[in-house]
Amino acid sequence: MEIVDVEEAKQRSGVRLVYVAGVPSPWGEAAKGILHVKQIPFVAVRMNPGDPAVAEWTGETSAPVLFNDDEAPRSGWAEILLLCERLAPKPALLPEAAAERALAFGLSHEICGEMGLGWARRIEGIHDSLTSNGEQGFPVGVAKYLAPKYGYREDNGLACKQRVLDLLGMLAERLKSQQQQGSAYYLGSSLTAVDVYSAAFVALFEPLPPEQCPMPEPMRAAFASMDDRVRAALDPILLEHRDRIYAEHLELPLTL
Repeated sequence: MEIVDVEEAKQRSGVRLVYVAGVPSPWGEAAKGILHVKQIPFVAVRMNPGDPAVAEWTGETSAPVLFNDDEAPRSGWAEILLLCERLAPKPALLPEAAAERALAFGLSHEICGEMGLGWARRIEGIHDSLTSNGEQGFPVGVAKYLAPKYGYREDNGLACKQRVLDLLGMLAERLKSQQQQGSAYYLGSSLTAVDVYSAAFVALFEPLPPEQCPMPEPMRAAFASMDDRVRAALDPILLEHRDRIYAEHLELPLTL
């Protein structure tokens, strides 16, 4: 992955990906994974919090943001996926059949979308941090930075914990059902975007080991901070799936 600064990226044509620097933000890692699977050439730009140059270019204070030539930038997970599907139709990461395609989008939303697994997990970590003075969840400074981005309110912290439990259970049951039918993937018998998203978002509970995912230890501890209920809901099949998808389809070690 070629990494350039924002001024060089502005001058480039083709595909350019802005991603959060230093941590395995799952939305960015999933975008990298999709580009890798489809072998779409791109250059990358690291976004650091508060970087005015990147924010001015992207029009966003968050990442990922994907540019293609002079088209409007894409920042939503579905927009990024659909652009990549158009740029490199093969291998397809969305099923062709309408019902299966709808299911793929539904499962993907429940992982990536607002109030999906990633969103709810972030609010849970913010809540744990701010109600424990940083002893659990994110460091307090990080929690205060993330809180307005995810619409955190004190009254939605516990509700999001239950949402995390429900979604982990649903995803594990889906993989177990597929396994009983002889498939190691969420849909059908081959890789789809759902597999890429699940593999990336499991990092919010247990990041890949340091040799595959170098990151600051305080952030690693924050990502892995779980109470007993969440730990019990993190079924081993989710981690096994993550490890296999990275080993067989995605790029290691991660470039953060």
